[in-house]
Order: sequence, then structure tokens, then C-alpha cells
Amino acid sequence: MRPGELVSHMLGWREYALVAAAGCTPLGDALPDPVAHLAQGSAPYGALTRLAAIRPGDSVLVTGAAGAVGTLAGQTARLLGAGRVIGTTGSPDKAERLVAELGYDAVVLRGAARPFAERLAGAAPGGIDVLLDTVGGEQLAAAVGAARQGARFALVGALSGQLAAGRAGGSAPVEIDAFRLVVKGISLRGYSGADHPDVEEEWTGRFGAWLRAGDIRFPHVRIPGIDSAPRALQELVEGRHFGAVVVELRG
Repeated sequence: MRPGELVSHMLGWREYALVAAAGCTPLGDALPDPVAHLAQGSAPYGALTRLAAIRPGDSVLVTGAAGAVGTLAGQTARLLGAGRVIGTTGSPDKAERLVAELGYDAVVLRGAARPFAERLAGAAPGGIDVLLDTVGGEQLAAAVGAARQGARFALVGALSGQLAAGRAGGSAPVEIDAFRLVVKGISLRGYSGADHPDVEEEWTGRFGAWLRAGDIRFPHVRIPGIDSAPRALQELVEGRHFGAVVVELRG
């Protein structure tokens, strides 16, 4: 490593750090903007290539589509060959942005008058082939009902439990129809990056190429100052922002 070279480390949020050279990873120039290294795209890319491989023309559902993972997951699914991409969110404004800016074909709003499963059926009348799930809960249960024969489900998060006020974040119970899993031949797998160590480098290479070609966007908001980190985290949990939330150091 050379003086001035950009590196990453795992010592957490801080303005200054004394890190052993072995604990630093050079960022290189694979991505056109260093902040893109903070994108949450590796997990959905890995899930959509390793667990629920996209096939040309697939109908894909992404839950929590307006978050850091979801905003990249839908675009990635399209670039991998999906024919129809459907998202979910709780905000009408975010739903409009998902369609207008990120190419989602339809967005299902949670919390509306009709049951979520009915609204999903309306957005995906032919069913879904792939689920990229970040939420769990009723959205996962509804996806089982909307699944086509042989559907592949990849779970990368469970925000319905992780962010629930009455839980400590370590569980996310959900009741799903196991009979439908059997008769429809649905596969349901959880994704962990540790199980696929080759994904990060592969994703970074493809992400950089897509960014430079203008094929993908990295929606994010920058909040200045390390002292703003607690507020940024709270706003992230409350879903106030579209895409990723980045705390930017001053100076």
C-alpha cells in the first residue's frame, strides 16, 4: 500500500483509526466513486446468482424494495434477465420513485386497506418465479401464495422481526403454508455472504462496469459528520430515506 491509497477496514465508524496493514483492504479503482463501496448490493447479487438463479423472463418480487438492498436488488434482477420486477414498500412516494427511477414494473404498498396478499396477486396475476426477501412476515407468507411451480425464494433479511419494537432483533417468526411449499416445489434458502466468499469480488467487478455504462444507479443519501451517526441510524430504522444512508466525514 502507498500513502494516500484508499482502503477499507473493519474497525467501525470513526474519523481516525490506527490499523495494521494486514487489517486494510485496498479499494482499487473497480468502482468509479469510492462511496459505491458502501453499496449493499453484494448480498442480493449473491442470492440472485447462487441461490435463486434468475432465468430469462422470470417474474421477480423484491420486498423492502426502497431500502439499501432493495433499490439495487430490483435493478440487478433486471440486468440478470428478469422479465418483470415487482417491489414492496410502505410509502407511495417511494413507490413512484421505484417505478420512475429504478425500472420496477409494479410496486405493492403495505398497510393499505386490502390484505397484502390480495394486492400482491393484483400486481403479479401470473405469479412469481423468484423472491428476494428482506422483510419476512406477512410479505413472505403472501409470496408463498403467489409462487409459481418451482419458485425459488432467497432470504437476505427479516426486517419485520429485526426492527419490531417488541423484539430484540434476534428473531422474526412467520407462519407460512408448508403444504404449498411442498405441492409447488418451492425452494426457500437463506443467504449468508460468508458461505460465498467469491461473490464480493465478482459483484464489485460487475457493479463497476454497470455504473460506468449507466446501467445501474446507486440511490443513497449522505448525512455529514460522525456526530450525526445516531440520527442517521434512527432515520434509517424509521425508513425516512430512499436507498442507502451514508455518514460522510467532514473535511
